[in-house]
Amino acid sequence: MGIISGLAVYFIIWWTTLFAVLPIGNQSQHEVGERALGTADSAPINARMGYKVILTTILATIVFAVFYLVTQVWGFGPDDLPHLIPGT
Repeated sequence: MGIISGLAVYFIIWWTTLFAVLPIGNQSQHEVGERALGTADSAPINARMGYKVILTTILATIVFAVFYLVTQVWGFGPDDLPHLIPGT
C-alpha cells in the first residue's frame, strides 16, 4: 500500500468513525427543556466537537492500525475469505 492509498483508507475510516462518534453524549434541547430561538428541538445543547474530533482520530488510528496489520503484515485479503455460497 502506498502513501496515497494509505491516506485515502485512513480518511475513509476516520470519516466513518466520526459518524459513529457524533451521537455520543448528545442532549437535545427538547430533552433539557431549553430552546434557543430559531433552532430545532433536536439541536444539541453542547456538541463538544473538539472532544469528538480527538476521539475520532484516536479510534480511527486504532482501526487503521488493525487494518494495516491484517492486510499488509499478515497478508490477508478478500480472496482469503471462504466462499459462503456453494458452487461459487
